[in-house]
Amino acid sequence: MNKEEVEIMQDKIVKGVELAYNRLLIEKQKDDSELVFSSNGKIVNIKARDLVRKDKDASVNK
Repeated sequence: MNKEEVEIMQDKIVKGVELAYNRLLIEKQKDDSELVFSSNGKIVNIKARDLVRKDKDASVNK
């Protein structure tokens, strides 16, 4: 792979991860569930409704 192909692949991977996260967030918000994160080595539970999606149109891409 050349440098341009690597950049294209990285861009696709990042977009895929963002799409997956947004879909997860939408489902968790519907269920009024929590997401679990690690912050400075500590486990933190956060209500999905308290988080904001990066892409407001993510629900359209289902």
